Amino acid sequence: MIAEVTHLSVAEIEARLDEVRRSPKDTGTLELIVRRPKSEVRDVLEEGELDLTSGLVGDNWIERPSDRMPTPVAHPDMQLNVINTRFIDLVAQDKERWQLAGDQLFVDLDLSEENLPVGTRLAMGEAIIEVTDQPHTGCKKFAARFGNDAQKFVMTPVGRQMRLRGLCAKVVQPGTIRRGDRVEKVKG
Repeated sequence: MIAEVTHLSVAEIEARLDEVRRSPKDTGTLELIVRRPKSEVRDVLEEGELDLTSGLVGDNWIERPSDRMPTPVAHPDMQLNVINTRFIDLVAQDKERWQLAGDQLFVDLDLSEENLPVGTRLAMGEAIIEVTDQPHTGCKKFAARFGNDAQKFVMTPVGRQMRLRGLCAKVVQPGTIRRGDRVEKVKG
């Protein structure tokens, strides 16, 4: 059962942001893999397959039309949503609540624009993903689950620069990933 929590205020989030800033820069850890087979359903996986066409195999990303596309199809640069575990831990306040974020990959790694510019590749397990230029923004569901102040904060200039709501990525090398895998910048 997922615990009920009191949402944090902007001041409480700001006061605890230093822990998020201490996230590793070059090598981190894949701490959680979450597949969304259908809306509002979450499968927490120990192991997943990343595929060039479908992203995380079994996830419903490919079935979700994007309003950023000229026709009603999934956006190819939004296959994967990746979030920083230190930030989601802060706003979720309980690890059992992390999966409510709706992201597929939860990593202990600095996701900031400065550390991971668009085009940066990350290796995890057998797979490689690439950071895309598509912004990952919060939504009404994120606000409902983690609080209006959390939603407001991720949209501030600091929140956007740190990519606190996460980043969008696509698969560039398919393969198996496992919880606990190292996540490393690929030297180009």
